[in-house]
Amino acid sequence: MILVKGIEKSYGDLKVLKNINLEIEKFKITTIVGASGAGKSTLLHLIGTLDRPDSGEILIDDVSIFQLNDKELAAYRNKNIGFIFQFHHLLPEFSAVENVALPAMIAGLSKKNAIKKATEILEFLKLKERLQHKPSQLSGGEQQRVAVARALINQPQLILADEPSGNLDSENARSLHQLFFDLRDQFSQTFIIVTHNEELAQLSDRQILLKDGMVQ
Repeated sequence: MILVKGIEKSYGDLKVLKNINLEIEKFKITTIVGASGAGKSTLLHLIGTLDRPDSGEILIDDVSIFQLNDKELAAYRNKNIGFIFQFHHLLPEFSAVENVALPAMIAGLSKKNAIKKATEILEFLKLKERLQHKPSQLSGGEQQRVAVARALINQPQLILADEPSGNLDSENARSLHQLFFDLRDQFSQTFIIVTHNEELAQLSDRQILLKDGMVQ
């Protein structure tokens, strides 16, 4: 599904990624592990088109994504890639269902249909009683499930997660990890997850170890 060819990325004099070559399989959960500063988040951001490499190429389903201009790239990202971060980044003034509906509305769905779709996803994620709650009224685990729902709303083929359970206690972290495996099995989605959580890494279909900007 994803082919990373000769990717390099520097910030000033700091070379963060050095000639990264990878193939990532469809419908699998792949974890990227390594010490802080190894380049894990940078690689994830490049695969997610949030940043552009200095050199190299990334193909997703044979689409060379960096051949697209910024406007095309933004549209591609909104339709095909879902993001989950360590901090949920929910908009505090909106309810859970409104937060989830927003990406669908940006993609062109009417507000009525976006709310309907968001409601269905939140109910699937066992948040039926929390639809109208604002982020401040939700627990940490609930906030992160709302963030997962938001990532799922446009039915992306690819979900990218950067330390998604980093702020959760062990019980909520396990629950979130199980959710990822359930989603992979039920909706045939592909996950790439940057994590320091050894339990999640061990359970994943594949681990990629980055060290000093290189795949080990």
